[in-house]
Formats: sequence, structure tokens, C-alpha cells
Amino acid sequence: MTIELPKDARAQAITSIERYFREHMEAPIGNVAASGLLGYFVEEIGPLIYNQAVADVQERLQARIAELDLEVHEEPFQYWRKFDRPSKARK
Repeated sequence: MTIELPKDARAQAITSIERYFREHMEAPIGNVAASGLLGYFVEEIGPLIYNQAVADVQERLQARIAELDLEVHEEPFQYWRKFDRPSKARK
């Protein structure tokens, strides 16, 4: 599965890379180079992050599914219990 960023998110990421280079590196990076670097990271490291996110979601969903029987469980044969309860004495 190819990871693609929405156009506006890609533009913001490129701007962020350019700023990072301006503030933290000895030489600035141009727009084309920043775009290429972003493309490299998305293709090379993006799947690692994506797969970890999917694994995290699966773990959370499995935990929720395991608790589902506790949340929606109903005891059977409860009709007669309401009649078997001791009634309050009437005055």
C-alpha cells in the first residue's frame, strides 16, 4: 500500500522541513530538495510508522472486543427472580 499525503499536508511538511534546516542545520534546504527528502522519508520510514499505528489500533480493538461480553452481557432466566424477591410488608 502506497502512503500518500494530502496536497495541503505535503506542502506544510515541506515548509516545516525548510524551517528545520534554516534553524538547525548549517545550510538551508530548497523547496525541491525538501520535497525530495519528504518523499524519501514517506516511502522509506512511513510504512514503519503506519504499520505500528495499525498494530496499536488492533491491540486496542482486541482489548475492547474482549471486554464486550462484560459490557453487554445479560443473565438469562431472570423473569421469576422479580417474583422471588421478598416483598416489603404492607401496612
